[in-house]
Amino acid sequence: MGMQRKYFVASSPHLRDDASTGRIMRDVCVALIPAGLAGIWFFGLRAVILIALSVLSAVVAEWAYQKITHQPVTVSDGSAVVTGLLLAYNLPASAPQWMPVVGAAVAIVLVKQMFGGIGKNFMNPALAARAILAASWAGLMTAWVAPQGGNWLAGLGADSVDVISRATPLAAGAAGYGLWDLFIGNVPGCIGETSKLALLAGGAYLFIRRVINWRIPVCFVGTALVLFWLHTGSLYSADAGAQSALYQLLSGGLLLGALFMATDYAPAPVTPWGQIIFGAGCGALLFVLRTYNSRLPEACSFAILLMNVASPLIERFTRPRAFGEVKRHA
Repeated sequence: MGMQRKYFVASSPHLRDDASTGRIMRDVCVALIPAGLAGIWFFGLRAVILIALSVLSAVVAEWAYQKITHQPVTVSDGSAVVTGLLLAYNLPASAPQWMPVVGAAVAIVLVKQMFGGIGKNFMNPALAARAILAASWAGLMTAWVAPQGGNWLAGLGADSVDVISRATPLAAGAAGYGLWDLFIGNVPGCIGETSKLALLAGGAYLFIRRVINWRIPVCFVGTALVLFWLHTGSLYSADAGAQSALYQLLSGGLLLGALFMATDYAPAPVTPWGQIIFGAGCGALLFVLRTYNSRLPEACSFAILLMNVASPLIERFTRPRAFGEVKRHA
C-alpha cells in the first residue's frame, strides 16, 4: 500500500518565501562591509576599535537581557550585529570608547527588547541610540576627525587632539569640499556615512538580493534632491558649495539613512503607497531640518525617527480595502 500524503489546508494567503531573519541580517552585514572598510581606511584603527566595541556590546546586551528575563536567546539571528554596526557607523571616529557600549545598551535594551524584540520596535534602534547620545553628549558627538587615508594610527596616542580639527561639509562656515571627495568619503563625518561610493555598492547588493525595494530609498533621496534643487536653484556648481542639491545629497548621513535605516522592516510601513509616502516624508523632513534649523545641520536621524513614529498612521490610511468589504454606517 502506497504512502498517503496528508494535506493541511489553512486560511489564505498561501505564501512561500525562503527568506529568514538570519539570511536577511547576513545580507545586511555583507552590504555594510564596504562602508566599514572605507571608514577604517579614512579614520584608521580608531574606527576598528569603535566598530568592534559597538558590535560586541550589542550582542552581549541582547544575550544578557534575554537571559535575565528568561527569554529564548536569539543573538544567532544576527540582528544585534546589524544594530551594532549601524550604531558604530553613526559615531564620529573621535568618540570615546565607552560611548558605543552605552549606545548599544540603549539601542538593544531600551528601544528593541523592551518593546518585544525584533520586529516589534517602533523605531530604528541604532538611530534612536544616536539621537539619545547626541542629546546627552553633544560635544563628543560633534568632535569630528579629519580623514587621513591609509594612516592606521591616526588619532591614537599623542596626536589624538591634533586630528580633531575640521568641520563636516554641512557645518556652518565649513570650507567647501569637492564633489569627488564627498563621493569617495575623504571628508570629516561619522565612521560609516562619509563614503557614498561604498554605501551605493552596499545598497546595490541589497537590491540584487531583494532585501529592500526601491520605494523608500528612491522616494527619500528623490524628494530631498528635488527640494534642495528648488531651494538653492543649483543642481551643482563648485562656487555654490553647500548651496547646491548634489552637495547636500552627498553630505552627511542621507544615503546611509535612506539605504540602511529608513528601510528597517519593523518601523516602516509595509503597504506600497505607505512606503512611498514614508520615503518622501523622510526626504521632506530632512530638507526642512537642514534648511531651517541651524542646530541640526545633519538631521537625517531625526527625520527618519519622526517618520517612524508616523508609520502606523501612514499604514492605516494606505491599507488596501479587503475585497467585498462593506463600509459600516453608524
